[in-house]
Amino acid sequence: MSKVSIVRCPDYSDAKKAIAEAVDLVGGFEEIISMGDRVLLKPNVLAARPPEAAATTHPVVVSAMCELVLAAGGVPVVGDGAGISRPGATAKALKASGIEEAARKAGAEVVNFETAGYTKVKVPDPLQFPELYLAKPVLEADVVISLPKLKTHELTYYTGAVKNFFGTLPLNSRKEAHFLGKRDLFGEAVADIYSVIKPRFAVMDGVLGMEGNGPSHGKPINSGVVLASPNCVALDIIAAEMIGFDPLKIPTTAGALKKGFGNHCPLVVGTPLKEVKMKFKPSSGGISTAPAFLVRNFGKYFTIRPRINQEKCIRCGACHLNCSPQAVEKLADGSFRINEEKCILCYCCRELCPNDAVDMKKSLMAKVLTSEH
Repeated sequence: MSKVSIVRCPDYSDAKKAIAEAVDLVGGFEEIISMGDRVLLKPNVLAARPPEAAATTHPVVVSAMCELVLAAGGVPVVGDGAGISRPGATAKALKASGIEEAARKAGAEVVNFETAGYTKVKVPDPLQFPELYLAKPVLEADVVISLPKLKTHELTYYTGAVKNFFGTLPLNSRKEAHFLGKRDLFGEAVADIYSVIKPRFAVMDGVLGMEGNGPSHGKPINSGVVLASPNCVALDIIAAEMIGFDPLKIPTTAGALKKGFGNHCPLVVGTPLKEVKMKFKPSSGGISTAPAFLVRNFGKYFTIRPRINQEKCIRCGACHLNCSPQAVEKLADGSFRINEEKCILCYCCRELCPNDAVDMKKSLMAKVLTSEH
């Protein structure tokens, strides 16, 4: 049975101690890291946001993990590929998040997936993609460890240790996955990525989480925990339950379980789950408190669609660049609009907008049936 540790950590001044304790509670690195192993630490470097915005893994968590890897005899390598709003986005995100500086000071190599190159690999027992392009540094590592941030997500409801590896794909492959158009199919695509990478461990930054319109424009929330597990799926099950979601309805978790990774009932060690449970406000991107049959029967009246707020839009083109079905159209005056007939509700435009200029347009029935706080 997979173990997941939970350790209280009220602020980042205690993070290094809490992380070391969380790792020890689930067996440590002795059986995972051998002397000289290149250990790829994969934080969430979504966008060029400061640590206090809670959109990225905190640099203290990254530096603490680098130190633990070094102590275990490994060679730490920190890398990710940001949500590509424009060329150079990853380099900017690594700097703005404080992750690059923290990793280098801790003695780690820093790699930028956007520029390091990608390799085509075959996917075992694929659910969606028989072949994928994945970042070379991940494939070349001896050990891969996920360092996710505890956040809500408009497409997958919750994002964690498994979804974290979506950042190993190049932009075109990310578009293909989003173009699948349904949450469960997207979850299966992420499970295909996971099945190739096969990470050996995960440590979650849940000290400061994000609720509401995650993963980039939600509200920071003091969740005060660090979680660790040798199994990313197990960690996601416990973390999702901790913040008020049904773990088995998380598309990425469901996809990973479908491929045979993890189990439904991980064992919690350390702080009991019931002592740290809290209710994160979900995304406004379509999570409904209404009975499913009502939504099905009145579907044409129940709509929640992204819309560009022209007053906030800075015309950077991030939405246009990242739209899989090319539903974001550029107009003659340089502004952008979303073609509702083409839109597949992947929310990439909203997630990657640097100025939070993509609102959610709800029908009257949707306003009534979705949770508003």
